[in-house]
Amino acid sequence: MAKIRGYEPNSLALLVFAVCVTIGVAVRLTIHQPWPAISGALVGIYFLFAIKVVRQWEKVAVLRVGRYVGLRGPGLCLIVPIVETLSPYVDQRVRVSSVSAESTLTRDTVPVNVDAIVFWMVWNAEKSILEVENFMDAITLSAQTALRESIGRHELAQMVTERETLGRELQRILDEKTNPWGITVQSVEIRDVRIPQALEDAMSRQAQAERERQARNILGQAETEIADKFAAAAATYKNDPTALHLRAMNMLYEAIKERGSMVIVPSSAVETMGLGGNLATAALGGVKP
Repeated sequence: MAKIRGYEPNSLALLVFAVCVTIGVAVRLTIHQPWPAISGALVGIYFLFAIKVVRQWEKVAVLRVGRYVGLRGPGLCLIVPIVETLSPYVDQRVRVSSVSAESTLTRDTVPVNVDAIVFWMVWNAEKSILEVENFMDAITLSAQTALRESIGRHELAQMVTERETLGRELQRILDEKTNPWGITVQSVEIRDVRIPQALEDAMSRQAQAERERQARNILGQAETEIADKFAAAAATYKNDPTALHLRAMNMLYEAIKERGSMVIVPSSAVETMGLGGNLATAALGGVKP
């Protein structure tokens, strides 16, 4: 709840009190009578409790003999001591409340610990003062209850991957409840979703096994595609010996193009590719007459 400052003297009231006492003492010294000092002290005490200062972001309700008469602030506020009193000062800035739900079961019976923060503000100070006794406790407890109910309606995967959706749902539920109090809930953010360590380890192993299965499936699919390509190439080479010879020569060239490499080719392969005749022709062509 907002801090109660109704009976705390402020710096302006203290200044007025000091001025009244000083004037009373000065007059007493001038006329040599005691009543000016007493009168100055009484007037100073009156203003000490009558002058109130409400800060820019605050509102306060004035109660006259217990009956609500209106709001005051921001700025200077004068009341009649004893007859009029002030309610707790209401801060109208955006405020943050932290809520948590420990060991709450999700829809798929998984215990989780959830931390959330609620951004809210008082838009009608009159309602927040008159309609609810302690609106800060009311918002905190309402948010905690709504968070537990929302966890029970969602599965763990939704809690982890759809935090924004869960936050919007909580914001809507809380805003409907707090609007009659003059309070609006601007947003709810899920900060953390924690699960037991044993369950976290099991989920990690499950995810690792799933990735391994996907990797093996991808590898098997690649092997199948490669085998199909090899089968198609073999069929092409079977029906076209020239293509097979060109492929063999290309493979031989790739093997011997590195400097210092040596390749041993079986004679059957040389005869099949006709390399012997080609080499002989090349050798004769290089002999000078």
